[in-house]
Amino acid sequence: MTTDETGTVTADGAGPRNAPTPARPFAVHATARVTAVADGRGGTAVPLVSGGGPLAPRLTRAAPDGTAGEARVTLVGAMSAPLGGDRLAVEVRVEAGARLCVDAVAATLALPGRGGGTAHYDVRLTVGDHACLRWLPGPVVSAARSDLRQTVRVDLAPTARLELRDVAVLGRSGEEPGRLSTRLTVHRGSRPLLDQQLDCGTGVPGWESGAVLGGHRTVGQLLIVDPELTDAPAQPYIAGPAAVATPLEGPAVLVTALGADALDVTPLLTWPQRPTGTETGAVTAPGGTAVEGHRAATAPLRHGNGPETGPA
Repeated sequence: MTTDETGTVTADGAGPRNAPTPARPFAVHATARVTAVADGRGGTAVPLVSGGGPLAPRLTRAAPDGTAGEARVTLVGAMSAPLGGDRLAVEVRVEAGARLCVDAVAATLALPGRGGGTAHYDVRLTVGDHACLRWLPGPVVSAARSDLRQTVRVDLAPTARLELRDVAVLGRSGEEPGRLSTRLTVHRGSRPLLDQQLDCGTGVPGWESGAVLGGHRTVGQLLIVDPELTDAPAQPYIAGPAAVATPLEGPAVLVTALGADALDVTPLLTWPQRPTGTETGAVTAPGGTAVEGHRAATAPLRHGNGPETGPA
């Protein structure tokens, strides 16, 4: 870790980058990298787990809900971050045939820091052929006066599988939120599958309106991409009191939910959903709304060649 003449702290060999806003004194630039490979015995090896600054990934015991042969890496925060001016990055690569779960021990709390400014948190996920990644980080909490820009870029091979969960909380209990901008971009086989951006919080017009969060302070989504997914809905349908499931090409499904806090939203981010209805008839959602043409989910998602399992 080094400090240059501007006061920028650089970790893990990452050099200073051009930022749209001035960096605060002693802003942190850090990158964590994880690489998983098939070990040739039906399991997964993790030859690279490196961190820097506040990013401290750790190889941990396999998750109890994981598939056979899955490795697990847990993201640990070594210091308070991101603060205004910080530039953090996480790069995860799952090579062909490997299976990896990445989770976290706690939420990511965006704070303004002493000097303010915009913080950047960039995530790059690459999944090879017949590989599986479960990306299950903790919620991102936008504290008062903070300004965080988060980007998640996913590149999937045509036969790759992905389970991605993302939860954003606008403000801590009893306080106003900061500003949070998130963008999720997913490519499968070099073709775009999903590209969406959400801007919320202080200074963003209309974010509390019915067109965006509708007065809720927490938004979450679960993205499932699986070439063998057979129970995706034929069209969007209501999946809970404040949740909707949307089919995507892939095959893939995106579940989006709103709530007061992460405890409300996280339980809604599951797949398969089990609404009432017949295989090809109308589905009655919890609010009593009938949705035509849904193909009811009847079996859990299968990841790779492991046993059947549902998302965490």
